[in-house]
Amino acid sequence: MENRLEELRKERGISQEELANALEVSRQTIGSLEKGRYNPSILLAFKIARYFHRTIEEIFIYEEES
Repeated sequence: MENRLEELRKERGISQEELANALEVSRQTIGSLEKGRYNPSILLAFKIARYFHRTIEEIFIYEEES
């Protein structure tokens, strides 16, 4: 699943570590999310959306496999 997490984080001028602390996850989790190696739990997706004042759909781009 693609996402805009890195873009939004950089717009805010915060580090992966700062975002990780705000969301109560590890910096490695943020890195993995940004690189698309890890899909968030629904709870984490909601926390991220709330943090950036966006909807989940504005951050995470889901494309059905054909």
